[in-house]
Amino acid sequence: MSRPVALVTGASAGIGADLARLYADAGFDLVLVARRRARLETLAESLPVHCLVVDADLAVSEGPARVYEAVTQAGLQVEELVCSAGLGSYGRFVELPLDRELEQVRVNVEALVALCRRFAPAMVERGHGRILNLASLASFQAGPGMATYCATKAFVLSFSEALAEELRGTGVTVTAHCPGPVASEFGAAAGNEVSRVFSMGVASSSSVAADAFRASRRGEVVRVHGIQNQLSVFLGRFTPRPLLRRVAAWMNQPV
Repeated sequence: MSRPVALVTGASAGIGADLARLYADAGFDLVLVARRRARLETLAESLPVHCLVVDADLAVSEGPARVYEAVTQAGLQVEELVCSAGLGSYGRFVELPLDRELEQVRVNVEALVALCRRFAPAMVERGHGRILNLASLASFQAGPGMATYCATKAFVLSFSEALAEELRGTGVTVTAHCPGPVASEFGAAAGNEVSRVFSMGVASSSSVAADAFRASRRGEVVRVHGIQNQLSVFLGRFTPRPLLRRVAAWMNQPV
């Protein structure tokens, strides 16, 4: 690979796959990361760039290390890190399987932190690079009905903002992108596609990916996708937290 390299997690479907296509169109070679190797290979074959496929499970502690080792062994320098892998669950926390809740924390939080820590230092040393972390509209409030997921995305937002400030002036930017509901496999996997949130309109994964890509190129620290979501975040600043919790609980109920 002779061109700049972007590493994209969650690249087997949805926003991650669409982001991979955008980076390829922009002239990046790619490191494609997800559990489903066959899907990654199919995507790689469709792209007009060189791709390193890494089938790693980010829900286990060894996952990020496996990704880093594969990149190192291939002799690659990651210019842009895109953490778009994510898991969710839907229902009352006390009734949900503990393993699934902990899996979300490992993928949404632990793996993201590990990958940033492994790849950011080299970016700082070179004096350039970008990190794009997929947060969520859920980052801005507690989410009864999706308690663990919303908490992990609040972490992603806070962590990304702090890291962006720490790296200010180094040539490395950090962007937290915050979409609302997206038409992808996530809703079915999480189980929340039956909720009111999804009945009020969803964005296409391609439009979200394009917005995230542009925000990262501009070096925006926090980008909320869509006017409706931006208005929701703005109004949330003036809404008492008890009321926000109740509204979120109502939104997460089945239609």
